[in-house]
Amino acid sequence: MTDVLGYKGKRVIVSGCFSGMGEATAKLLLDLGAEVHGLDFKPCALPLASFNTVDLRDPESIDAGVAAIGGKVDALFNCAGLPQSFPAMDVMKVNFIGTRHLTEAVLPLMGRGGAIASIASTGGLGWSRRIPTSMEIIATQGFDAAVAWCEANMATVDNGYAFSKENIIVWTQFMGAKLIKQGIRINCTLPSPTQTPMMAAFHAASGKDVVDAAAEPMGRYSTPEEQAGGLVLLNSALASIVNGVVFPVDGGFMGGVATGQVDLSVMMRRAKPE
Repeated sequence: MTDVLGYKGKRVIVSGCFSGMGEATAKLLLDLGAEVHGLDFKPCALPLASFNTVDLRDPESIDAGVAAIGGKVDALFNCAGLPQSFPAMDVMKVNFIGTRHLTEAVLPLMGRGGAIASIASTGGLGWSRRIPTSMEIIATQGFDAAVAWCEANMATVDNGYAFSKENIIVWTQFMGAKLIKQGIRINCTLPSPTQTPMMAAFHAASGKDVVDAAAEPMGRYSTPEEQAGGLVLLNSALASIVNGVVFPVDGGFMGGVATGQVDLSVMMRRAKPE
């Protein structure tokens, strides 16, 4: 079989490679012949080219991890994330601020043909109604400035999860128009509910019925391997003109919403306390 996706011998970075979608993505890339370098707070058991412990809440840790990899990087997969059961500022730092910092640290190692794919969420579907607000934090320069913006706007940040994913979506579209001038692409995925170790936290925070509603019309949760497929496709040679895209990997959820076949009323309510 020819290397139609173009990963053979390519140097790639996967953040969040310890478990879930990140681990599945790293495994698929290894199977495709890529040289995979992993970053995570917890060690990864896969046979990676290198692994560095990184805390996305700490910019110095991020910089050290990227410096340890060095060399040319062909693709970055931003797969690390926290659910809303963690403190709001930790969620914001990992899901957006630290992810942005990691991307900015890797960009100087990329040349033309480089590609970036991040994981957003259907939990960030309110992005289009809050673009001006998201642009405020996106316009901040550096890790500390973004943290300061959040601390001054905690009512907007709320539990951190939805807002962080909205930020990933808007930032992806904003950066797509900028990075393509350097020949670098950036996209993100919108996964439907996925059976990862974080699922119990999502059930506890939102209610199982709310999460299940986001799994329609397919009627089941996706697997980490299915989500890895979307990420790997976006950063592949086959997707060389796909840029600034918010890519649903959701079994038809977005199409069902657009055509009135998925009832959003269950999702829009907050889970009742136990």
